Amino acid sequence: MQASSLTARLKRRVAVRDWLWWQLPPLLRAYVAAVPTLAVCVIAFDATKAHWRGSDLVLFILLVCCSAISVASTPRIMYAVPGVTRDLSGAWVIPAAILLPPVYAALLPIPMMFVLWWFVHRGVPHRTVFTAASHSIGYGLASWVFRAFPAHFAGSAVGSGSHALTWVIAVVISNLVGSRIHHYLIVFAVKLSDPTVRLRDVEWTGKELQSVLVEVDIGALLTLVIAIAPELIVIALPTVLLMRRFVVHPVLIAQSRVDAKTGLLNVSTWEAETEAELSRAVRTREPLSIALVDIDHFKIVNDTHGHLVGDRVLKAIANALTTQSRDYDRAGRFGGEEFVLLLPQTVEADATKIAERLRKFVEGMEIPVDERPDAPLVRVTISIGVTTMTRNEPRVLADLLAAADSALYQAKQAGRNRVAAAAPDDDMGMQAALGDTDQTGVQVQGDPTSLSLCLTWSLSVLMSARHEIVAFR
Repeated sequence: MQASSLTARLKRRVAVRDWLWWQLPPLLRAYVAAVPTLAVCVIAFDATKAHWRGSDLVLFILLVCCSAISVASTPRIMYAVPGVTRDLSGAWVIPAAILLPPVYAALLPIPMMFVLWWFVHRGVPHRTVFTAASHSIGYGLASWVFRAFPAHFAGSAVGSGSHALTWVIAVVISNLVGSRIHHYLIVFAVKLSDPTVRLRDVEWTGKELQSVLVEVDIGALLTLVIAIAPELIVIALPTVLLMRRFVVHPVLIAQSRVDAKTGLLNVSTWEAETEAELSRAVRTREPLSIALVDIDHFKIVNDTHGHLVGDRVLKAIANALTTQSRDYDRAGRFGGEEFVLLLPQTVEADATKIAERLRKFVEGMEIPVDERPDAPLVRVTISIGVTTMTRNEPRVLADLLAAADSALYQAKQAGRNRVAAAAPDDDMGMQAALGDTDQTGVQVQGDPTSLSLCLTWSLSVLMSARHEIVAFR
């Protein structure tokens, strides 16, 4: 039984027609195939020009081991972030490009990416192959760039005095060539896969330039240390691992603020940012609105298509919240199929229009159940509850959330797939929760969610009063 299962897995891996590469758009598919093909040509050309020596092979194996340790120590979360990942992997390739024949620089990314794929992140195979190939092309060419400098400027040895300075400059220039070629080969693939991506917004930011500076600096220092004495690589390895923490830290901070499944702000972060915006709105006497969004009959989606398709629906709704709102709005996930949207400087009429636009957009969405071009499509609708804090009536966040929840309940009771609004009354939605008549004269029944919010608020008031009595005594 185990043998047959293993055989089936092996057959799936070698079944060329089942590769996800075939599902890419034709132009992107051709580009993803062309880069590895070019990398093979670069390796073959460099191999014919190489002078094979035992000492070079020993240094190459040492660099492979260090790069494997460095890559294997990278947190998986680094490769779960969309876009181009900065992991300082090129810092171990540039010493091979400078101190060894070019073929070694073209070969080193292969075991390095294999370690990454096997131990850290089992990504899509064709993406891993493409990344390794872009490394091979970039740093294979970087090795030839370094050798193009005259011997008095660079050469095979570091030298001393001014020659040491020019040698390091040549290393930096070669490193920039290798890293930029590798980087833009990947960036072009990202652009082909999503033409809406604005590369200017991600390429010339302070964070991006800082990452490039760190990568080039570490590569040059590592190359210099190994060129002086290869044994010093034992000291250099912990330094690279420490600098890797510098690169990982912003990613970890960003991930701690967002919901892992949808990419929206998580509950605690959204509440913190909303509290700050609410304080500012009270101080400046500006309006502020909150919209509570719930997917209609989401359980049916999970029961019919499975939780993986449910996750795709959640991501699609999260993307709709982001694209259909303004730059200064704040969208978050409250848990399950419920989302929340902060609308600063927005009166009720405008908030209702934004919510209605979002509702219509989601109603028209068709969400594929998987990545296949002919995959079945799922359609869902949402209900939205809106509430607004006016200029003359400052409120706390609990008031607004309770009122938005009450409005959401009204939208659900009225038939779903609609927008409803409610004012943040002093009773915080108690009438709607307890079954009283709302402002429109419609009799509604108690909603467990609203009722729990109200009971929680009542309990907090009683506990606060108890503490005040104890303190007075």
